[in-house]
Parts: sequence; C-alpha cells; structure tokens
Amino acid sequence: MLATPIGIILYGVTGRMGTNQHLVRSILAIREEGGLPLADGTRLLPEPILAGRNADKLKALAKVHGLDRWTTDLDAALADDSVEIFFDAASTQLRAGLLRKAINAGKHVYCEKPVAETVADALDVARRAESAGICHGVVQDKLWLPGIRKLKTLIDSGFFGRILAVRGEFGYWVFEGDPQPAQRPSWNYRREDGGGIVLDMLPHWHYVLENLFGRINAVDCLAVTHIPERRDEAGELYQATADDAAFATFAIHGGIVAHFNSSWVTRVNRDDLLTIQVDGTHGSAVAGLRRCWTQARVNTPKPVWNPDLPPTIDYRGGWQEVPDTSDTGNAFKAQWEAFLRHVKGGTPFPWSLRAGTRGVQLAELALQSSAERRWIDIADLKT
Repeated sequence: MLATPIGIILYGVTGRMGTNQHLVRSILAIREEGGLPLADGTRLLPEPILAGRNADKLKALAKVHGLDRWTTDLDAALADDSVEIFFDAASTQLRAGLLRKAINAGKHVYCEKPVAETVADALDVARRAESAGICHGVVQDKLWLPGIRKLKTLIDSGFFGRILAVRGEFGYWVFEGDPQPAQRPSWNYRREDGGGIVLDMLPHWHYVLENLFGRINAVDCLAVTHIPERRDEAGELYQATADDAAFATFAIHGGIVAHFNSSWVTRVNRDDLLTIQVDGTHGSAVAGLRRCWTQARVNTPKPVWNPDLPPTIDYRGGWQEVPDTSDTGNAFKAQWEAFLRHVKGGTPFPWSLRAGTRGVQLAELALQSSAERRWIDIADLKT
C-alpha cells in the first residue's frame, strides 16, 4: 500500500537534540519503516522540510540525510499547502512567536518544552491554538522512557501501597568552556536569552510527577547560579546570569511529597543521569532512564544505626530488577507517532499546549519561590 505523505516543517533541528532525537530517530526512522500505520490500514509518510536561520547548517544537515527540502524562509514554508504540521525545537526565547505564526497559518503545531518563557505567553499560544481548532502538543518524552514506564506499571499494579515520597536526582557536570568546551549551548546559562535549569527542567518534572503521581499543589525551590562565568562557543568569557542548579520540593495531591535536585554542576555517582526513587508503605523502587529496581516490604532489611561498626548489610543486593516486557523504542519517536495519529487518526493526545503551559507555570512559580524564600501554592490556569 502506498503511504500518504504529510508535510512537516522541522524548525531549529540543527542542534544536537533536534537532529538526533527529532529528525534522525523519529521522523527519518518512521520514513525508513515505510511510514506510520494508522487504524484504517493506511500508512502516513512524513515529508520533512528543514527550516531555520542558518542556511549553511540547514544545507549541510539536509545533504547528510539525503533530504531535498530546506529553507530559511519560514513564511514561504508555512504558505505551502502540502505542509500540515509545524514543529519547533529552536531556543525558548523564539518559541512563542514561531508558534503564533504557524497557528495563524492554520498549521497543527508540536514543539519542544518549555512552550514559552512566561505563563502569559504560553497561555496565549494555547488559547490561540484552541480557538483555531488545530491539533497541538508539547514534547513530554520522558513518559515513554523504559524506566518511567516501569514505574507507571508498578504504580498501576498497586506495588507501592500508599505512596509516601518521590525523590529525583538529575544532572551532570557541564564544562565551563575552559579547559574543555561546554557540552551545552551558552544561551542555556543566560537568563536574558531564556536560559536556566529551572525553566529547562522543571517542566519535565511537572509532567512526570502529574502523569504518574498526581497534581502538584505547591512548590518550594532554591535556584542557584554556582558558576558565575563561563566561556561561549567562540571561547569568549561571559557572565552566567541563569541558574545552573535547583533544589525543589513539591506537594502533590494526596499527601505525596516529591523532591528533585537538578544540577549542571554535579558529578555523577549513581546509575544514570536521572534517577527517581519512589517510597511506599508496601515497597520502594528506583528507576533510571531504562532500568528499574524494586524492594518489597517483605524483602526490606532491618538496619540498626551503629556508626562504630562497618555496615553488615548489602543494601544494593536486596533490590530486584524489573524485567523488560515491552519495547516502545525511542521515547521521542513514540510521542511523534502518537501526535501524528492524533492529527490524522483523531486519537486522543492529552499532552497539549495547555498541559505544557502548566509546566511553564511550575517553573515560573519555582523561581518566585526561590526569590521570595517561601512555599508557593499553584492555582488553576485561567481559561
């Protein structure tokens, strides 16, 4: 059966994440499989148009992957009737304006998070999309990671009993640019350019916590800029005006307490760059990006505090790994497939611009909490 083409503008995918996750491992992977099968038996074949501001980067990326269509003229691309979807992975500062332009052109929109720098902008974009009657969504990729899916399975099975607390550890050392080049772009460390780990990571923790454990009712956060100076891509010294670490506690509906440490200035001594521990009355679990370990109540050791003697319990040895029972493949690709089915097959897609706006709200209130040194309650978004 011939696949039905669907034009997709991929804006801002010349960066590492955009190229690897969205272009190569999602859109091109779907094409290599012959298209995405839909419920009616047809197949949907993405036809990407690479768009952005740097012609040299776009041309080089298109050549590497055998693509013919790229452009720096976004208006012309949006005017193309064969284009149905606009996707944005550019810098946060540009996103709201780009989404408004695509919505005005009548395109369905899908984007990286955060949706915008402020709740006001994010909510405005969400309202415009809803009024236009288009399909819209925000990347919430971690929900499709094997480790997170295993946690969800444990929750749904009742393994934990009553969940008490969640603890997340995320981060790694991002080099300052001297002596080694930084592995993240310099704008990430300038508040005036939309940078900061709170705005980058707390929208992630928002959708992970709310999809797994429940609504976040309040936040208490301390945002810190540990390293005040860094070197940019040209080796020039600049002031790091954005937070590079955040220590946040969340009050979740039902009495669950969650705490996440997020840092670009920490060295990793754990099993993964992200680990999440869940403690419940009947058992606990620790999940990384792909693997997950559990300890049930009946397998829990009984330690006794005695600092005068070496430990006698093999604490790690008392945990069992959750086996792999399914493979959803790449997490970004899985959500791309869900969004494409939403656009062409009418299937539900709850990860909308409004859902993404709640992630921006959490980040905005976390920064307010840090500035005012207090807990902040999280109200419902205005309609």
